[in-house]
Amino acid sequence: MPTCNLTLKHNFLAIKQLYVFHNHKKMYIFVGSRPCKENNVKFKLMKQTSYAIVILLLLSSCTAFKQVGSSGNRNPDPSPVASTASSPELKFLDIDMKMEKTTVKNSKQALDIKKNEASKDNGAFRYASNTPSVELAKPLQFKYALLLNTEVEEVKNLKIYEYVDDWYGTRYCMGGTTKSCIDCSAFVQAFFAAIYSVAVPRTAREQYKASRKISQTEIKEGDLLFFNTRGGISHVGIYLQNNKFVHASTSGGVMISDMFESYWVKKLVGVGRINTNAVAVSH
Repeated sequence: MPTCNLTLKHNFLAIKQLYVFHNHKKMYIFVGSRPCKENNVKFKLMKQTSYAIVILLLLSSCTAFKQVGSSGNRNPDPSPVASTASSPELKFLDIDMKMEKTTVKNSKQALDIKKNEASKDNGAFRYASNTPSVELAKPLQFKYALLLNTEVEEVKNLKIYEYVDDWYGTRYCMGGTTKSCIDCSAFVQAFFAAIYSVAVPRTAREQYKASRKISQTEIKEGDLLFFNTRGGISHVGIYLQNNKFVHASTSGGVMISDMFESYWVKKLVGVGRINTNAVAVSH
């Protein structure tokens, strides 16, 4: 029993009524305490415990309401039929994959025209028959494709390269006209007589006068390159292809050189083409 005196004047029961609404029902909690000093601690403890219970009830009621509300608003999974009906309809594009025969025909016609244009002879002389296929190429074509730094298919005029190969390495001598030794203009004279059956003058100066002067952009196989090595027109060579020409050089005899080598490009005077009206060599 507590030691303090309880009187009606100084002591009373503190009754506090708290209203908590939980699921639409009223709950009453009475917390009794006495204002005496010995019971202050117990009173405060009971008061705090009551508040804690009320707060817990409020939180649990809110959680229950949320669960009920969320379960009520939840929609059932759509049926497969409904999802199929709502999905957009797939459409396919009709692409016409037909090839026009007229286009192929026109392509073939264009190809034939190009072949005909390539087969035309635009030069001063008609060259020998060509062998464009690599499978049918001869060892001579491979050899001169390397010397000319070009494709095997480009070594076409076998008559020219057979003649060059026959003379290749012949030593140089001034005034020479045979395979023992030969000079540059004599080599050109013998070349035109054997390949084109055309007579050209003996010296480089006379050959320069007898040729028709053309631009370097027009140069092609069989044209003549004239150089000034000792004053005036003093050296001549025969153009092959890919900037290469064959000539009888004082240093290496009959050989192939590049017209754009530092020495030859400085000495180059001009390019000439032998006229088709030149006198044919009589056999």
